[in-house]
Amino acid sequence: MKFVDEASIRVEAGKGGNGCLSFRREKYIEKGGPDGGDGGDGGSVYLVADDALNTLVDFRYQPIYKAPKGEHGRGSDRTGGKGDDISLRVPLGTSIFDDETDEYLGEVNAKRRELLVAKGGRHGLGNVRFKSSTNRAPRETTPGEPGEIKRLRLELKLLADVGLLGLPNAGKSTLISRISAATPRIADYPFTTLVPNLGVVRVGQDRSFVVADIPGLIGGASKGAGLGVQFLKHLSRTQVLLHLIDIEPLDGSDPLDNFKTIEEELTAYSQGIADKPRFLVITKTDVLGAEEASNRVEAITTALRNAGLFEGSVHAISAVSGTALDELISEVSQLLSELDAASEENDDDTLIRDEVHAFSREQRAARQRRRQGKDDDDFEVVYEH
Repeated sequence: MKFVDEASIRVEAGKGGNGCLSFRREKYIEKGGPDGGDGGDGGSVYLVADDALNTLVDFRYQPIYKAPKGEHGRGSDRTGGKGDDISLRVPLGTSIFDDETDEYLGEVNAKRRELLVAKGGRHGLGNVRFKSSTNRAPRETTPGEPGEIKRLRLELKLLADVGLLGLPNAGKSTLISRISAATPRIADYPFTTLVPNLGVVRVGQDRSFVVADIPGLIGGASKGAGLGVQFLKHLSRTQVLLHLIDIEPLDGSDPLDNFKTIEEELTAYSQGIADKPRFLVITKTDVLGAEEASNRVEAITTALRNAGLFEGSVHAISAVSGTALDELISEVSQLLSELDAASEENDDDTLIRDEVHAFSREQRAARQRRRQGKDDDDFEVVYEH
């Protein structure tokens, strides 16, 4: 499959129709006077949410969209027809930026399913509009105004309640495959996840939440190292994060160092993401005996708390055997219910605006280099899986 989470497009709203210069001409009617009608407004361009879409790949193959012009006015005081608006279908969670100024224009989401991105030009006035007691035969008209032309950058943020993060091979794909119907690629080597995976977790008959598994992060991810930086923005719309660390990494690394690596990258990328509530999930406890695993979990937890690195809830699980998965799901569901109740009382527009601007300085510099032709990378991020 192809997954495209960024796209650059050009939208052109229609020009307004010109006003008409015309005078009434009928048999036996002398000096009929002006009768030039107004032009029609140009068509506008809208982005409209489509629940069936989950990728921006269509915009890769058709990057230019033009709305029709308004018709010119005509004689007999006839107004020109309005240009038809065009609606471009985008997935829920798509943020829109002006690609030239980096201005945030808005987001298409469940609350705002339609967004005007290019307004059509206003119609011109016909000469009948300029008739007065002192100007019986006006020859003035006005042309239609041009429509807005914009180059837009579309960025898709997957709409998930819970985000999984951790180093490559921390067990994220195995976990999401066990608690949902998602079927990610799983192997005993790093970077098996190349695109985000979504899974729906059922909690009883009337409760569920969506989990997003993003590619594993490595040190320097906030500056562009590895794969995960391309998808860090997907975590900005989650409510809860699950930070997974391997109880006994195959490479012999220290789980505490691994934890600190991810936390530092989150903070460097976006403080808003770093401040989200999270659970620490210690994975793969089945590789050790029950007593040894319990002692190792206790040692990791104590070290983190003594160092002031983590104060939240800790869960030791085995996705392979299913150990402690029910307890983890139950606690996550409870926290989500509390956050949902609190969010109903607050307006999160400011939060959304802050989140979509959570780009590192290095990312902005890289984007500028691409505009200047100094970077050979394509603007869209495309992975094949």
